[in-house]
Amino acid sequence: MKLEVKELCKNYGRKEALKSVSFSLTPGIYGLLGPNGAGKSTLISILTGNLKADSGKVCLDGEDVNKMGEAYRKILGYMPQQQALYPAFRVGAFLDYMAALKGMEKKEARAQIPAILEMVELSEYAGSKIKTLSGGMKQRLLIAQAILNNPDIIVLDEPTAGLDPKQRIAVRNLISRIAVNKIVLIATHVVSDVEFIAKELILMGEGKVLRKARKDEILNHMRSLVYETELTEEQYGGLPSAWCIAGISQLEEKLFVRIITENPDPVWNCKEVRPSLEDVYLYYFGGL
Repeated sequence: MKLEVKELCKNYGRKEALKSVSFSLTPGIYGLLGPNGAGKSTLISILTGNLKADSGKVCLDGEDVNKMGEAYRKILGYMPQQQALYPAFRVGAFLDYMAALKGMEKKEARAQIPAILEMVELSEYAGSKIKTLSGGMKQRLLIAQAILNNPDIIVLDEPTAGLDPKQRIAVRNLISRIAVNKIVLIATHVVSDVEFIAKELILMGEGKVLRKARKDEILNHMRSLVYETELTEEQYGGLPSAWCIAGISQLEEKLFVRIITENPDPVWNCKEVRPSLEDVYLYYFGGL
């Protein structure tokens, strides 16, 4: 199975939301990383058939998904960024409703829903109204509706938005469990959402794909760009303004400063350190 994005362009008036975006996906988890306004949501809307591109196309195994129509929608699961849920619905009834929208037969839906609720750890809440659920439970319910009918392609838009660290980890672990033999695309601006589970990262900014590669390849590209130095508060004020400050910690009278720069200056006694994905994010999107 191969999903190909080919030269997608989309404009909103004079604003170019997508600028000839191209990449391909095979089974595995992919992280789509970028700041707000990078074009992630526009790209996802096109991938899920909710928006038409001005030019370019999306193909599954060589066939244009727009021409596939319902056949494509049947193998696609989508979790929107916003918690578009019906508060008065009960959890089980909501999944029944979503199954009907997906064209599933009642017998098939009733067979799948208990297993899915167990997978997302909501079995005991099947009879609860959605308005009584916590934020993390609602996110898991949105994932549950996305995996109804066992789709081959799953698109998740900001799946951990608004969650605390414990809930984020629970959702990430859930995504890993459901991703076997599927193409899973996770759009986020939170590095930790995809740091440990993504097969590849797609870095997107200003409507363009800046880089698509495995995490280790991207980190290797950052070598000789990340440094740490020890300074006093007075010295800190004199650091070059072009340098990106990735972190500051204080111990007694000293500041330990993490710096991202292509031009380290020996005057500042900078020591090269191992880059992290947060460094990658700041390098590509932090204004360097």
